[in-house]
Parts: sequence; C-alpha cells; structure tokens
Amino acid sequence: MKQDMIAIIDLGSEENSAIARLIRSYGVYSEIYAHDITLEALKKMPNVKGVILNGGPNRVVDGVKIDVSQDLYSIGVPFLAIDHDTDKCPQGKVSDIKSFIFDTCHCDANWNMDNFIQDQVELLRKQIGNKKVLLALSGGVDSSVVAALLIKAIGNQLVCVHVNHGLLRKGEPEQVVRVFREELGANLIYSDSVDRFLDKLAGVEDPEKKRKIIGAEFIRVFEEEARKLDGIDFLAQGTIYPDIVESGTKTGKAVKAHHNVGGLPEDLKFELVEPLKYLFKDEVRACGKALGLPDDMVYRQPFPGPGLGVRCLGAITRDRLEAVRESDAILREEFAKNGLQGKVWQYFTLIPDTKSVGVRDNARCYDWPVIIRAVNTVDAMTATIEHIDWAILDKITSRILSEVKGVNRVCYDLSPKPTATIEWE
Repeated sequence: MKQDMIAIIDLGSEENSAIARLIRSYGVYSEIYAHDITLEALKKMPNVKGVILNGGPNRVVDGVKIDVSQDLYSIGVPFLAIDHDTDKCPQGKVSDIKSFIFDTCHCDANWNMDNFIQDQVELLRKQIGNKKVLLALSGGVDSSVVAALLIKAIGNQLVCVHVNHGLLRKGEPEQVVRVFREELGANLIYSDSVDRFLDKLAGVEDPEKKRKIIGAEFIRVFEEEARKLDGIDFLAQGTIYPDIVESGTKTGKAVKAHHNVGGLPEDLKFELVEPLKYLFKDEVRACGKALGLPDDMVYRQPFPGPGLGVRCLGAITRDRLEAVRESDAILREEFAKNGLQGKVWQYFTLIPDTKSVGVRDNARCYDWPVIIRAVNTVDAMTATIEHIDWAILDKITSRILSEVKGVNRVCYDLSPKPTATIEWE
C-alpha cells in the first residue's frame, strides 16, 4: 500500500525526531532529510504530499545560514516553515502541523503497523529473492523483531545465530531458542560460548577492556559460525531510526556513533538488510506485537551490549556473575508482581567486587552486597530515581538475602543522572 509522506528537511533543528514522531502518531508517514537534498532526490521519494522546513539553533554553519535549494519549491507540494529558538515564523508553529498535513496536504492517515509489515514483506521478498540472510540474534528487541519480520517474509532462508556469551539475564538464551526455533520455526544456530567468553574475561577489571573483549570475541564467534555456512548473500541488522539520527546529520551534532551506521568494513561481502531502519523504538515494539512476539521480549528493558559483564563490577567471577543473574531475576519478578514492570523505565541489580562482614546461621560471614538501581528517563540523558514502596523493597531484600548465595546486604542506589550514570560501568 502506498502511504502518503511528509518530508522533514533539517535546517539545524533539534526537534526533527519529535516532529516526525508527532506526524506518525497522526497516522501519516514522515522521514527526515538533510538540507542539501536535491529536487531530483525529493521527487524519487514515494507519495510526498508536503514538506516541512525545520529550522533551529544549528542553522548557522561556519557563519553561514543554511537553506534549501530554491528549485525545491517547484516540486508542486505545500511547504511549511518552522523555526524553534524564534517566534518570527507565524506560518510555521508546531500547533499548525496537524492542519498542515490533513487540511493543506490532504494526507490519508494510513501509516500503521499492519501496512508497514505488509509493505516490508513485499520489499524483503523483492530484495532477497531465493537467497539466504544471516542475522546475529541477541534476543534484544531490535534483532528479535527483525528476525520475526524476516521469518514472515522468507521463512527458512533466514539463518539466525544466537551466541550465548554467559552474560545474559536468567532464562534469556532458553527464551530465544524456544520462541524462534520452537514457536516460529526459525533456522536457528545456537552457540554455547560461555566458557570461551568468561575465560577471556578472567582477571580483567577495567570496564572498557571488558567491553572490547566481549565485542571482539562476539564478532569472532559470529564469523566462525558464518564460515560454516554456504550461500549467504545478505546480512540483516537491527538498525532503527534513532541509530541513524543520533549518528549525526550534515546539519546536526552526533549524539553517539552506532556500529551499524557507517561502522561496517568497506570490504563487507554481504548486502545489508535493514527493515527497521525507519522505525522509532516504540514503533519497533508495536511491530513486534503485531508479529506475535511475546510481551516479555517486545518490552524487554534496555540492556547493555556487554550484558551482565558491566553489572558484575571489576573482574568477573563465575560465582559473582551468577549472584547478579539470580538477584536481577528476583527484582524483575517482584516488579512484575507489583505493577512496576511498565512503570519504571529501567531496573536491575549489580554486585561490586567488595565484601562486608555479616551474620548468617549465627556465624560470621564475609559476603557481597547487592545494589538495586531503578530509574526513569525520557531520553537517557538525564534520569530520576523511582521511589519504591518500602514494603516492596523489604520483600525484594528478604528474597535476595535468602535465595542468592554469597550475599549479605541489599542497598538501593538513590543517585540521579547527573551526577551518576544509569549503569555503574
């Protein structure tokens, strides 16, 4: 189904994503383009019904005020100008956007997940044909939704590789195998690489070194599994729209680099398949729900790439790693029981590489503390602390102290961001 589109042209705004999300919330598709887009390129975009010129504080570059090419106005669709750090643009206030897209541009509100999935299935089949696609399936939201979408489009032409590095949360490797191999019928390769990763990490205390070891070893394992396969022409990635936007535009500052946006080797032998690259995170979750993925996978909390490796502070030991995994499982279970699962943005436990004196079974013990972290945020740039009811904290504490080996204290981290960060490493 051809969907009407509003093109947003970035003239130094910091509100591009917010406006694109607003337009999509009205049921109309929208994408963001750089200020130097050509008339020819804009004409190639399907069903462009209107253009928003989105100005802002980054509009002056090297002392020059940037603008679009004048021939863009000959495309024959309405334009709306918006400037966000000034009120001198009466024809372009944010409140006018809904009227612009429906009354002026006469767009149809047909942007929804069912139509998106239908369109992507057709595009994927056209792109891939009868060839095979390889996907690193972590069990995270993005890769899981990519896998489900590709299974719908091409079935067992998709080969998924799930690498268990021993740093996942309790039950996650088993869930990936159950959902994708047993329920969705995926062609799934499971690589049990726990010992390999933990041996590499033995004695490594520096968090950045841990991250590099985990990342590099993951690539090695994935490449080894890929070399065992024949006839793979495509590599699927869980790139989503914020990855592209945050990696910077010609008119904006990069928030952070993403490995899957411009970070792949130039001699990559695979053609990329990125069916989610124009979806925001909430849209990715909606897509996963529409594809039938379970809620605990679709609404999986943000989880660092190195997994529990950065929540087992300092040098990772197997017993302390297991204590992190078990205490985290208790925390998640109790939050779910008490209606906090969807209310709190992120919550987890961590264990530092230090011990304190305690008493267990009427005898002195020397064990670790478990630290609970629960925060709320909109953009992860700042975060506030969730004020958990004492009765819930008492229950969590009691369960951790009685069920998790090697632990004799439970602490609650009350530090907002800033000055703290969300993760400890």
